[in-house]
This record gives sequence, structure tokens and C-alpha cells, in this order.
Amino acid sequence: MTSLDKPTEDTQADDARAVTEAALFEAFGGVRGMVETVLPGLLFVTIFTINKDLHLSAIAALVVSLLLVVVRLVMRDTVKHAFSGVFGVAFGVVFAMMTGNAKNFYLPGMLYTLGLGLAYVITTLAGVPLMGLILGPVFKENLSWRTRNPGRKKAYAKASYAWGGILLAKCAILFPLYWWADTAQLGWVLVALKIPPFLLAVWLTWVFLAKAPAPIDVFAEMEAEEKAEEERKAAQAAERGDTEAAAGRHRREA
Repeated sequence: MTSLDKPTEDTQADDARAVTEAALFEAFGGVRGMVETVLPGLLFVTIFTINKDLHLSAIAALVVSLLLVVVRLVMRDTVKHAFSGVFGVAFGVVFAMMTGNAKNFYLPGMLYTLGLGLAYVITTLAGVPLMGLILGPVFKENLSWRTRNPGRKKAYAKASYAWGGILLAKCAILFPLYWWADTAQLGWVLVALKIPPFLLAVWLTWVFLAKAPAPIDVFAEMEAEEKAEEERKAAQAAERGDTEAAAGRHRREA
């Protein structure tokens, strides 16, 4: 390695890390996505802690979720994170209203967390880590990591196990509280466990992927293949034209 090689390699590594950070930021919603995840539950538990009014707490949480979607639409931004929040809050409101138990506002989200944690582990054991399915399109590699990029598949497996373990550990804390604690206690613990485990999982994902081989851009490959095919057809057409022209000259000379 010459003295000129190292800066180039360092620059490439920095570029790869920057691409990974940008992809994770896009996939998981960034700061705004975290706010949209926390705010409805925080509002619900705050109001319920003050006045114990299930209906007011649930309606306030649902209204703020809808407002977050409206803000996204007005700003012409992606609404997938805000919409997922609305559905989660809506299910929680329905469960709580139907049963009359305020703790059931949190139950759909807890069940979703449990199912997602299991999905991360099970898909990885099956050889198709869920993190790869989520981030593959973001990195424009789709499923190429499964057969063509084993180092990247290994990184996705590690990330998926990390997410699964963190989410299941979170469930191990929340479900006993669902049975033993009151609504306010459960709500504040759940709010406290929203961001830190999420950030830990994202950071571990970044660590694993930053050390992994670069993704294979299958879209660029398809574009290159299409361009090569067009050039081949153009060359064949030009060759046929030359042949026909030569044949025409031969007939005229004859």
C-alpha cells in the first residue's frame, strides 16, 4: 500500500458509513419518526395520570396521531411512520374503549413488539433475516445479499438477532407490568422504553453493516445490462445495414 492508497481507502470507508447512516435514517424515520412514535403514548399517560379519564386520554392520543399525519401530508413528506403510529393508536383506543380497561391501550403495541421480536429471530434462523428484507430495497440491493454477498447476509443476521433480542427483552419487562402495575406505571415505563432500546438496536445495526461488504446495486446492474443490450442491438442493426448496403452495391455492379 502506498501513501496515496490509504486516504482513498479511508474515503471509501467514510462514504460507505455515510451511505449506511443515511439508509438507516430513512428506514427508521429519524428524529421525527421517534417523536411520532413517542408523543401519542406520552400524551395518553400524562392525561390519564392527571385525571384518570380514559376517553379523554384516548381521544387526545388519537387526535395528535392524526395531526402528525396531516403535518406530513402538508410538508409532502413520507407518511409511512406517521400512518403506522395512527394505526397503532387506533387499535389501542379500540381495545381500551371496548374493555373499559385503560391498560389495554398499550396491549396492541406490546403484542406487535412481541411478534416483531419473534419475527426477527425466526426469519434469521430460517436463513432470511428480516433486517435484510427491510433494508435490502433501501440499499438498492434487494435480495442479492442472500446468494451473492455472504458477508452482508451475516451482518443482516447479526442485526436481526440484535433487534429480536432487544425487543424480546423489552417484552420481558412490559408484560409482567401489564399484569401487576397500574395504568400510569405501565404507561411511564413503556414511554421510557421507547427510545433507548430503539437507539441501541439502530446503533448495533449500523456497527454490523458498516463493517460488512458494500451492497450490490442490482438496479445499476440492470441498467448496465439494458444499456449493453441496446448497444448490442444497435451494433447488429448497423452490421445488417452495412451488409445490405454491400449487397446493394454488388447487385448494381453486376
